Amino acid sequence: MIHVLIERELADGMVSTYEQLLKGALRRSFVVSGFIAGEAYSDIDNPHKRILWCKWRSLEDWQRWFHSEERDSLLRQMRPMLIGNEKITVLEH
Repeated sequence: MIHVLIERELADGMVSTYEQLLKGALRRSFVVSGFIAGEAYSDIDNPHKRILWCKWRSLEDWQRWFHSEERDSLLRQMRPMLIGNEKITVLEH
């Protein structure tokens, strides 16, 4: 089992739009093979920073999702809302 942290910095005025898109993405994730759980967090000190924590059955499951057309489509929708690139950290216990 692995954990994935995804950090994103949101542009001014994009917080509610991003959160709406993320809710739909998280709902869809629950049926993706290998996805176990996910939670979204806001940084208390930076209202534009978001952290997404996900638990996956295996690194291969995460990589399959990471390279999927569906995730790519979500990122194309998100990119105009972001400042810079997302930062991804993959952790194992």
